[in-house]
Amino acid sequence: MSVAASTWITSLSCTFPVKQTSGDTFISTMLQCLRFLFLSPCPQRAILSFLDVMLLLFLFVFAVTKLWKRFTSGAGFATHLNEPLVRSNRCIFLTTIRFKLSLTAEVVLTILYTVASVLAFSSSSKVPWKQVDDAFWLVQAITHVVLVVLIIHEKIFEAVTHPLTVRVYWIVNFFVTSLFTVSAVMRLVTVYVSERNDFIVDDVVFFISLPLSLFLLFAAVKGTTGIVLSTEEIQKPFFEETKLYDGSERKSEVTGFASASILSKAFLTWINPLLRKGYKSALKTDDVPTLSPQHRAERMSSIFESKWPQPNDTSKHPVRMTLLRCFWKEIAFTAFLAFIRLCVMFVGPVLIQSFVDFTSGKRRSEYEGYYLVSILLIAKFIEVMASHHVNFQSQKLGTLIRSTLIPALYEKGLKLSFSARQDHGLGTIVNYIAVDTQQLSDMMLRLNTAWMVPLQVVIGLFLLYNCLGASVITAFLGLLGVFVFAVIGTRRNNRFQYNVMRNRDSRMKAVNETLNYMRVIKFQAWEEHFSQRIMGFRETEFGWLSKFMFTTCANMVLMWSAPLLISTLTFGTAILLGVQLDATTVFTTTAVFKILQEPITTFPQSMISLSQALISLERIDKFMLSRELLDDSIERKEGCGGQTAVEIADGTFSWDDGNTQQDLKDINLEIKKGNVSAIVGTVGSGKSSLLASILGELRKISGKVRVCGSVAYVAQTSWIQNGTIEENILFGLPMDRQRYNEAIRVCCLEKDLEMMDYGDQTEIGERGINLSGGQKQRIQLARAVYQDCDVYLLDDVFSAVDAHTGSEIFKECVRGALKGKTTLLVTHQVDFLHNVDQIFVMRDGMIIQSGKYDNLVESGMDFKALVVAHETSMELVEQSVVMPAENFNKPTKSPEVASIYKGSNGESNSLEQARSSNKSSKLIKEEEKEIGKLSLHIYKLYFTEAFGWWGIALVLVLSLLWQGSLMASDYWLAYETSEESGIVNPSMFISIYAIIAAVSLILVVMRCYFFTILGLKTAQIFFAQILRSILHAPMSFFDTTPSGRILSRASSDQANVDVLLPLFTGIVISMYITVISIFIVTCQNSWPTVFLIFPLILLNMWYRDYYLASSRELTRLDSITKAPVLHHFSESIAGVMTIRAFRRQKNFCRENLKRVNDNLRMDFHNYSSNVWLGIRLELLGSFVFCISSMFMIILPSSIIKPENVGLSLSYGLSLNSFLFWAIYLSCFIENKMVSVERIKQFINIPSEPAWNIKDHLPPSNWPSQGNVDIKDLQVRYRPNTPLVLKGITLSISGGEKVGVVGRTGSGKSTLIQVFFRLVEPSEGKIIIDGVDISFLGLHDLRSRFGIIPQEPVLFEGTVRSNIDPIGEYTDEEIWKSLERCQLKDVIAAKPEKLESLVVDNGENWSVGQRQLLCLGRVILKKSRLLFMDEATASVDSQTDGVIQKIIREEFALCTIISIAHRIPTVMDCDRVLVVDAGRAKEYDKPSNLLKKKSLFGALVEEYANRSSGL
Repeated sequence: MSVAASTWITSLSCTFPVKQTSGDTFISTMLQCLRFLFLSPCPQRAILSFLDVMLLLFLFVFAVTKLWKRFTSGAGFATHLNEPLVRSNRCIFLTTIRFKLSLTAEVVLTILYTVASVLAFSSSSKVPWKQVDDAFWLVQAITHVVLVVLIIHEKIFEAVTHPLTVRVYWIVNFFVTSLFTVSAVMRLVTVYVSERNDFIVDDVVFFISLPLSLFLLFAAVKGTTGIVLSTEEIQKPFFEETKLYDGSERKSEVTGFASASILSKAFLTWINPLLRKGYKSALKTDDVPTLSPQHRAERMSSIFESKWPQPNDTSKHPVRMTLLRCFWKEIAFTAFLAFIRLCVMFVGPVLIQSFVDFTSGKRRSEYEGYYLVSILLIAKFIEVMASHHVNFQSQKLGTLIRSTLIPALYEKGLKLSFSARQDHGLGTIVNYIAVDTQQLSDMMLRLNTAWMVPLQVVIGLFLLYNCLGASVITAFLGLLGVFVFAVIGTRRNNRFQYNVMRNRDSRMKAVNETLNYMRVIKFQAWEEHFSQRIMGFRETEFGWLSKFMFTTCANMVLMWSAPLLISTLTFGTAILLGVQLDATTVFTTTAVFKILQEPITTFPQSMISLSQALISLERIDKFMLSRELLDDSIERKEGCGGQTAVEIADGTFSWDDGNTQQDLKDINLEIKKGNVSAIVGTVGSGKSSLLASILGELRKISGKVRVCGSVAYVAQTSWIQNGTIEENILFGLPMDRQRYNEAIRVCCLEKDLEMMDYGDQTEIGERGINLSGGQKQRIQLARAVYQDCDVYLLDDVFSAVDAHTGSEIFKECVRGALKGKTTLLVTHQVDFLHNVDQIFVMRDGMIIQSGKYDNLVESGMDFKALVVAHETSMELVEQSVVMPAENFNKPTKSPEVASIYKGSNGESNSLEQARSSNKSSKLIKEEEKEIGKLSLHIYKLYFTEAFGWWGIALVLVLSLLWQGSLMASDYWLAYETSEESGIVNPSMFISIYAIIAAVSLILVVMRCYFFTILGLKTAQIFFAQILRSILHAPMSFFDTTPSGRILSRASSDQANVDVLLPLFTGIVISMYITVISIFIVTCQNSWPTVFLIFPLILLNMWYRDYYLASSRELTRLDSITKAPVLHHFSESIAGVMTIRAFRRQKNFCRENLKRVNDNLRMDFHNYSSNVWLGIRLELLGSFVFCISSMFMIILPSSIIKPENVGLSLSYGLSLNSFLFWAIYLSCFIENKMVSVERIKQFINIPSEPAWNIKDHLPPSNWPSQGNVDIKDLQVRYRPNTPLVLKGITLSISGGEKVGVVGRTGSGKSTLIQVFFRLVEPSEGKIIIDGVDISFLGLHDLRSRFGIIPQEPVLFEGTVRSNIDPIGEYTDEEIWKSLERCQLKDVIAAKPEKLESLVVDNGENWSVGQRQLLCLGRVILKKSRLLFMDEATASVDSQTDGVIQKIIREEFALCTIISIAHRIPTVMDCDRVLVVDAGRAKEYDKPSNLLKKKSLFGALVEEYANRSSGL
């Protein structure tokens, strides 16, 4: 800078120095004036002093006026002494961080200006200037003292906002301080040291003042003091807004993010209270605040709905388009932050040359070094803040996307048509929520890399061109090669990932099905078959997973070795082209390559994430575009006139959306208001389909359906929610105690509730697992009665209850509580048909007869056949009733007898399990959650499961050797470039460098692949262990554990062990070793840094522990709150017909929103804590690095060599990011290790006894006779609970048929479970053909018995795979058994025959057909001992008669133990066992029991008379 030009910036004069010459234009003169006015010392002082004096004057006048008014107001001075000058009306207040920072900033400025004032007074400047300077600093000090007093005054008198004067002062003060700082920078860069001695104090003071003034500028713009009033009036509007979004009252407050200031959001101080709480004690669910109202699922889903394409938009990707419409602003803001980060990223490598020049003596100014360190510090600060806020904003965007998509998917699930639901399958639909939305959320983190990477590479290549000239072409080709390899690898990975997901879906479907039907699987001893089936899916998935992991591994190898390999090629080219390689060139080049390592690293990974997200989007698109039920297929009217309640005219319907198959044809029916109508017909005739068509569940091909009023529906297969009995009955309606009690009474539930320790507060297990079939059916019925609808559709509600209960329900409920309502009843109970107004008879999907009972009997045809079959079975009963005629219509008064049929229903159940276990109504236990630090035992389990300690030792050795090779390459560079003239022997230099690079490549390949093999083997071992453990678990485990809990371990936790742990654990080990190498290199060349390393490590470890205490719990809570979302989703899809019938979709959507919010708040605070940690760790690392750089400048050049400065800087530039990623990823690994901990919890479930015991194998033909001896059998479900069976002793001879009857909870079902050892006896024994069953292996025992369970279960697959899952029998044998069970014609008529499709839960077969298939299984098995649990509950009398005939013929020589509701079934038995309260009360021939007054006689009488008096 010329001397003339420098005068105005160092001039002590207050007069304009430049004289206008003739050559100057007006504009140039104006620019000179402005420059002098704003950047010259004297005018600057004048401006700032004027500003200060104006503020002081205003405050003085204001204070005097205020005091004078108070003094002269007549009340005297003393009374007003404690009143504020700046007054707010409120009195309860809190001070926030904003207030404390404002006060701190002003105190620091006061100290600063006071010190400057003292220095000015003691200096020996020229006289006129000294007076100006002294006065200036004194005014500054006084002004800021006054401001400190004013801020304290604000706190004392609770002022909520700063005075306007102070705010204006802070805003103007910031701009004037900026002018002083600009002058200081210009003097630092351009003026010689000797010329700026007078301004050293100025420069230092204003460098420090600028950030403080910037903060005060923010405070002025915001206006609030940071004093928060906590009166009710202030809080009320905020809580009202919160309530708008969260209907439920919550214990936890709203997140601090909602009301945080800009500064608090920048440094994430708003999360401090939560982290403090988490550090002191383990976080619980209620400790975590709720999401901000603007981020909650309610708001996000309504925005998504409003942006969804209109019907006329023909978008193929509506989900993608809608998400873009919703979130384009957030995406743009994140991109802006990413761009800022990109701008400052290359500042470090650019400065290497300046640092090397400075240490080698080439310096323009004495202060240039400090100026370089300052620039480095500022650039690092901006880079750290920008990069972490990019992460935070991306993850927040991911949360918002999940908060948007999950409710949309749930809502869609409730609208799907039957065939669309079958197309996707329950497991896959659950995966859309569990996996696909998570993939989209994760992709947001990598969204910006797609455009940033090419830009980064271009900037990197430009910098390399400046250093190496034409050699940059090699670097470019090398990078291009890497990208090509990455793109090819990504495309391959894309295919592998797709196959992994597809096979994971199949595996999850199989696991879900296995869990749902575990009781049947255990009865049939099919665990091994299902284990092989699931493992088959897993093996296929594992094959694709291995391919995916190995190609990912290749990408990792490439990214770790690319910098070194490309450096080798580039330096080789440079030597060939004769480029001079010195320390500056070499280390700038390696630093640029290290920076380009990030895009090389993240680009393939980002492409993978992007491709995964696109696949997920396609899957979600397909789901969201699936066929929905059409609301207009039926005409619904509330309160319509006329006499008709339900009308179908010329209706043709199909379950399938696509094909022309007609499931119901030519349906014409009209039901009058208030009538009770019945639908009858043989199994599979279309009775349930007819009810579904009235509900609008079938696709209407033609015709008209009209329904008048609201509809209630009771499904044939009961659907019960996981919750209390009361919640199930209320079903979202408010409690009306009178109506509620009436519903319980008419559904005969009073006795059942009395038996339960907690009455209607008893919690029902998943899918009603702890209730009997009859109890579930009656709770469903009570639910329908309580809803008080106009039209009732009841699908076979009497099948699961006994005679007395059935007639009670018909009398009290159908003809009592529902009197005046329109009721349409599907039933097989011919007795009740006398009492209905109209009967519809169905065959092959058509109504073939309709009319009154007597007319239909007279007309003959199908109905007469049903009646005849029923009457034949009744003859047996009526002949048996030998009681005197006068007692015939009187109920027996004996208390014993009353106990058996008053409210009895003889149902099989397992309720006893839930009772008396402990004084809590919760059957489903809270999920186990480990608290505190993750035990080292879990790490040991993971690392040593596959290859023991040798495996992990080998990984560590290979990692150390690899890092050593990288360091060797850099030391070799430093050594070779230490000469002034550059490299002496180029060929030797490049040869050794290439050898080191090759060794490094071999080591990294070995390390990566070995660790991947270790991870994959561990994952497979864990899966096999958890599968084995779950299949060996006792039945009580499944009764008390929701399937969502097991599924989350099999899906998300297993995915973590499959992919994330092998990938990231290897990276963490490398990161820590790299950090150690950076410390070694930096300390070696800047030895005073050693003193900083120890505090840095301590601080890092403290931060890690402080953060991890909360993060670990948040991760666990995230996993725990995710399971209820999945469980509620699968439960809702299963009961969708019931939900839709009652029009409860909105209630269920609300519950889904609540669960989604509960889960996402954990996720939000979890990643917020990650960013909190990242900002602090990286700023610490950057600060230490900048101090280390300062030492390099201060230390004499004899100690530190320029080439070593280059080496240290090229390493140190990545210190902050490596340090953060090492700590963060180690925390990430610890959080993901929670998955190992959760899987291990379920690997260690107490197992049931062995499946096979070699020393106790039963004879091959056992049981050959079927003789059963039960001796003093006592059973309790768990230790310390009451006995359920209390000493039963009886003998059954081979070939005998024994009927078991008794009331609910009497122990009938338990008796059958003890035979199969689903429950082990406490005392006593069961001996069958001389063999004590307690000594046998479970499979040896169970496989020899036949059972037809109450609920007919079919698995997804084919008819063949259902009737013979293990594949033991020939086609001929299978057809023979199908013929026996009346299904041969139905199956033979299907084109695929035995390969005919059976969908999930057998929903494409009627319940009766499912029951017949289960019978077919038993016929095929040819067991000598057969158990029947309500086996014919779901079939009509005609089919029942046929089944009984088949059983008599097929199992003539077998011992049969049968629990039954239909008395004719029991009358046919050789002996009857009456069980009451766990004791065998009666055991004799039916005829003998009927000759005397007995419990059994009372039941028979009741059954015979059940239709009288209805």
